[in-house]
Amino acid sequence: MADPRGFLKHERQLPERRPVPVRLLDWKEVYKDFPESDLRRQASRCMDCGIPFCNNGCPLGNLIPDWNDLTHNGQWSEAIERLHATNNFPEFTGRLCPAPCETACVLGINEPPVTIKQIEVEIVDRAWADGNIAPVTGTVATSKRVAIVGSGPAGLAAAQQLTRAGHEVVVYERADRPGGLLRYGIPEFKMEKRHLDRRLDQMRAEGTRFVCDTAVGVDVSADELRGAFAAVVLACGATQARDLPIPGRELDGIHQAMEYLPIANHVQQGDLAEPTITAEGKDVIIIGGGDTGADCLGTALRQGAASIHQFEIMPRPPDERPTTNPWPTWPMIYRVSSAHEEGGEREFAINTVEFSGDDGRVTGLRSVAVEQRLRDGRVSFDPVEGSERHFAADLVLLALGFTGAEPQPLLDQFGVELDERGNVARDDQWATNVDGVFVCGDMGRGQSLIVWAIAEGRSAAASVDRWLTDHTLLPSPVTPTSAPLR
Repeated sequence: MADPRGFLKHERQLPERRPVPVRLLDWKEVYKDFPESDLRRQASRCMDCGIPFCNNGCPLGNLIPDWNDLTHNGQWSEAIERLHATNNFPEFTGRLCPAPCETACVLGINEPPVTIKQIEVEIVDRAWADGNIAPVTGTVATSKRVAIVGSGPAGLAAAQQLTRAGHEVVVYERADRPGGLLRYGIPEFKMEKRHLDRRLDQMRAEGTRFVCDTAVGVDVSADELRGAFAAVVLACGATQARDLPIPGRELDGIHQAMEYLPIANHVQQGDLAEPTITAEGKDVIIIGGGDTGADCLGTALRQGAASIHQFEIMPRPPDERPTTNPWPTWPMIYRVSSAHEEGGEREFAINTVEFSGDDGRVTGLRSVAVEQRLRDGRVSFDPVEGSERHFAADLVLLALGFTGAEPQPLLDQFGVELDERGNVARDDQWATNVDGVFVCGDMGRGQSLIVWAIAEGRSAAASVDRWLTDHTLLPSPVTPTSAPLR
């Protein structure tokens, strides 16, 4: 602990965001560069607690006080070594994770917490710039072949760990490029894809092979995969979108968020000259107040929407943590993302009851205010009498979350069982009911955070390695039943 009074001397500080009128003209990330002197001061706010709750708040078990201290002292090569000891992809989590580690920070009991997430991303970005990240090749080849189905964060983490353990790993991806939702679900302004591509190049150099444009269960069968590989890891995510089956849902112009967002990313990748679904000049309604809804908001603003309303059925959260939501649990408070800062109107405690249209296309919707009540242990949302409103809408985007794994030929062909929530069931070793077939990430856990996906991928890799060789040196940070503080 280089400065035992750092948390007393310095206030929390984050990098500035580029001015809204400027950043809406492009798709680049929204933050300005953060001076090294400011970053080192922020790292000095870490108290090096006797019990670092931040470690427990992070599913990866990141060694946060260690690399905070190293950052404060400018020991960059040592800092990235500590960071990589627990996290394969800190440039992803440092940009996309909501940072449960920060809400578990002891300083956060009565002061703004340490800027853990910003320190993390600065360490890894500097390591790339300084040439301190290179391929890591295994010293022993096992001759065991492993197939990973899905190239999102869980699949990538499992693949990198198993490759480094000496196995021959092939990752199958149904899209044209690897990355899963990192590639086509996350907008460029939240994470430029150069960060993903750079890490994929490292994985290729280590020996991981990627097979894209290949849907397992369609282009290659489960039997073919099981015959060619000693083990299979399913990491296809929870991509079954929740729908809104109300009158008028069949009208054109109503789309799931994951129909809309990938198109914008394909434009940024240079695959399309113009988006086939666009918000340009339209009145847009986004139904769903979470991160995916915010991604739709930032995308629609950059496309030049005429107006945007974002609906959330829950009431507006409080500005400060309520007493019923104590530290170190995830605080259910009002947050303003960079996209919310850029424009649009947020509507809380509102429910959509009907879409209206003309000539087969949506032109608006009818909504009603709701009150949240608890009945027989279940939450209900009761309409408020006389609160009906009509909103004009040329484009409606459904960002209501995900209900589990997609019903696809892959599941039937492998014959894996599902749990009561519709996720692929697994035991305490990440194994399904099918011998040699494992599952990790959202496909087994359900919709969750990127940091959980990486932690599950790392843990599943350890189980697969043990199953193949009777032992493993790979770390296993979580179990299939680990519960988050969030």
